[in-house]
Amino acid sequence: MSWITGPHPAPEQHGALVPAALAYAARGWHVFPLRPGDKRPAFPEHSETRCTATDPRCRRAGRHVPWQERATTDPGRIEAAWSRVPFGIGIATGPSDLVVIDLDRPKTGPDGALTRPPAEWTEPGIIDGADVFDLLCARSGQPVPLDTYTVSTGSGGTHLYFAAPSGPDAPRLRSTAGHLGWLVDTRAHGGYVVAPPTIVASRPYRAHDHDAPAAPLPGWLAEVLAPRPAPVAGPSPVRLHGGNARARAYLEAAVNGAVASIHAAGDGTRNRAVYAAAVQLGQLVAGGALSEQTVHDVLTPAARAVGQSDTETVRTIASGLRRGAERPRTLPATSTRRSAA
Repeated sequence: MSWITGPHPAPEQHGALVPAALAYAARGWHVFPLRPGDKRPAFPEHSETRCTATDPRCRRAGRHVPWQERATTDPGRIEAAWSRVPFGIGIATGPSDLVVIDLDRPKTGPDGALTRPPAEWTEPGIIDGADVFDLLCARSGQPVPLDTYTVSTGSGGTHLYFAAPSGPDAPRLRSTAGHLGWLVDTRAHGGYVVAPPTIVASRPYRAHDHDAPAAPLPGWLAEVLAPRPAPVAGPSPVRLHGGNARARAYLEAAVNGAVASIHAAGDGTRNRAVYAAAVQLGQLVAGGALSEQTVHDVLTPAARAVGQSDTETVRTIASGLRRGAERPRTLPATSTRRSAA
């Protein structure tokens, strides 16, 4: 356990961890230890593929026991864990029936400048995830839902905690990355958040009001985040026309591979898959091998089939084509001229 020898919180912060973890458990929120000063789960220290059953929990279960199953509301287990080591506190959002909206800050790029929003979010005053979320609410004609349990993260972002939809017909929401917008992620089933008073990289997480409840997730957000039904059948192969047979076969393989990657994407990653496919094919457009119209014609139905909205589809493909144009890709030696319509 080399991480135990790393930097630890100050004694006064360590003393606050046990009562904080117990308070979360009293709310019905399932907590688990994080490595001191780090966002990663403290246990297990290995992946499923490297499980040797030497970890006590894995040995008793006779199988790999991931962090999700170690999250608990048991006061005895909580006191035993956090009294020994100044672990950070992770909250498993799925079993806690929480949906946490993560409003992040822009990162610094290779040139030292802060990353800027993509075209669909480029408006005056938009510099971070909180601004994007405000704009999303405005575009949806909804008030910004700020009256809920709120945490300032160590990096300067914000976590908005909401109670997940309940009831027999409620959708099972999963974590998403960028689905709501630039620098706006969500943590639900399959995810977790770092909770106060955890300190990561010498920067603390702080609750705005420790006693505030987690408000119900607004219905319009639940609808936007609800997983779309998977297509019942895979895509039909795309056939191109024009050009020599060898070039056409190469392009058909590229196009069909891009479409297949969209259909294979899981919940929370489909928008990213559409973007990646548009980037890949956009390189061929920039190199003169494909037309931009062809890319729209093949990617638009694929994106719609996996549940992307029309607006989301148009802007994601356009954004991917722009990025692909930065690195043109030509065909192998068969031809560098436009080979397919």
